[in-house]
Amino acid sequence: MSDTAGMFEDEAAQEARVAPDPAVRRRRALAGARRTLVDRPRNLRQSLAALADGAEGAYDLDELPDRYGNGVVAALEDRVAELLGMPAAAFFPTGTMAQQVALRCWAGRTGIATVALHPLAHPEMYERDALSALSGLRGVHPTRERRLPTAAEVADLDEPIGTLMLELPLREAGFVLPSWQELTAVVAAGRERDAVVHFDGARLWECGPHFGRSLPELAELADSVYVSFYKSLGGMSGAALAGPADFVAEAKAWRHRYGGQLFEQWPAALSALAGLRTELPRLAAYVAHAKTVAAALTEALAPLPWSRVHPAVPHTHQFQVWLPFAASALGEAVLAQAEEDGVMLFSWWSEPGPPGLSMTEVTVASDALEWTARDVREAVEGLLRRLV
Repeated sequence: MSDTAGMFEDEAAQEARVAPDPAVRRRRALAGARRTLVDRPRNLRQSLAALADGAEGAYDLDELPDRYGNGVVAALEDRVAELLGMPAAAFFPTGTMAQQVALRCWAGRTGIATVALHPLAHPEMYERDALSALSGLRGVHPTRERRLPTAAEVADLDEPIGTLMLELPLREAGFVLPSWQELTAVVAAGRERDAVVHFDGARLWECGPHFGRSLPELAELADSVYVSFYKSLGGMSGAALAGPADFVAEAKAWRHRYGGQLFEQWPAALSALAGLRTELPRLAAYVAHAKTVAAALTEALAPLPWSRVHPAVPHTHQFQVWLPFAASALGEAVLAQAEEDGVMLFSWWSEPGPPGLSMTEVTVASDALEWTARDVREAVEGLLRRLV
């Protein structure tokens, strides 16, 4: 190798050390932080160890692996049906597939291919028009407000609907929920229009404290419910669709047609059972502590114009924080604080609104329980010193 080539190679290596890949830098900062409001990522070795540890007590590990949905997968389906108080449940590799199948099945049964849902709902935002592209379904929007639709808005729709889909909580609007009275009223409005009701309950597990109701009481309002295993329970992947036994049997047939009849799914099923066993009982504590964290953030950010915690009192253990800085500046300040002070307060930032006004989502989980209100205020002060 020539001296010139070696010189350029040394410069490139030096530059990589000075300015590493942003994802690598963030991962290192998060791993090295002494205190983080953000859950720390695991490498593959740690993930394997966590799966083995969590599986103990969640299922009989002397049993054979599943084959095309029996064994541990069937046990998971029975457990979900029991927790939700529904007659049956089906495991799906993804929530997208579960909801596409659910809405397709209901359209076939009602004879109406129109689904009433929020424009910020997951099928409208993240599924590449799968409703229309795969099933020929069409969405209508009772409201464009950043909240769930009201009973009056559903009643005022000017065309027939086969299914009313409600995302609980509505993530893109700030993980917001209606009141119990509002929820029961909008469900009744859908039924008055002869529509079936489907809950996108990816995060339904943590909604009980807001409503003051149990999971079966919530699920009883709907004809079908989808739940996720990785969004709140810490599972690897996967989802379940619960509802009447004949509906679930039909959903399993469509699951096969959609390519969801996997040969073995025991890692995902085991991690889901572990999450139901360990994380589900903790969610109420996360929801309660989210209120403490949100109040401390609101207090610390009060002097900063255009800052906001939304909702001010979180409905679940997740909420939004909006700050009047560019996402790039916030990202750099967060990493610098983690590297220099060993404190990581926030994760990613985006600018979904006006330029220069950025948003992040806060999830209060196990690591966040260690934070007092004073810890939060001091961390915000340290972050703002790097920004203002």
